[in-house]
Amino acid sequence: MDSSSPLKKIISRCLKVGINCVALTDHGTIAGALRMREMAPFTVIVAEEILTTSGEIIGLFLTEEIPNGLSTDEAISRVKAQGGLVGVPHPFDHLPWFSPALNNETLNRVSPYIDFIEVFNSRAAFHIDCHRALIFAKSHGLLSTAGSDAHLPSEIGQSWVEMSQFNSRDEFCAALAQGKIFGQRTNPAVHLFSTWARVRKRLLR
Repeated sequence: MDSSSPLKKIISRCLKVGINCVALTDHGTIAGALRMREMAPFTVIVAEEILTTSGEIIGLFLTEEIPNGLSTDEAISRVKAQGGLVGVPHPFDHLPWFSPALNNETLNRVSPYIDFIEVFNSRAAFHIDCHRALIFAKSHGLLSTAGSDAHLPSEIGQSWVEMSQFNSRDEFCAALAQGKIFGQRTNPAVHLFSTWARVRKRLLR
């Protein structure tokens, strides 16, 4: 809804910066991820960023699309029913131009059903928010990951996880547990491009 990056450009950027696995997490759809999996010469994890009534969650290794607007419990249940992994993107970041983070009350309540937490997000406004996410992940025994949160091809590779190759969901979890997180902050000006993409799509509709 707030990006207009062609799949070919995304693939080209991944190859340019040396990324050989990507989780494509569009808002409310897996159509792009399914198509990219057919096109890309590297591993594509079919994923989705799902807007629940309490904020956003991520589903990895999906086979079916999950609609926005469900309760957090229902969305988590649907991810798990597909054998997918449940994650929380950019927790504790509640700035108005950012996608809505899962509220703290819900985050604590559903923590037993969460598989991973994004402890570094390149678009996060404040470093302290990432630090809080890392503390939460460690205190709840959750896997830690990073996300570029790329809405433009040029943002891809701003953050990444170096980890072993995997061939299944369980192997992914084992590799992520031993992975090393790297990343740098994105220029805040990129939010202007996301806002314009959102407005433009609304006008076209």
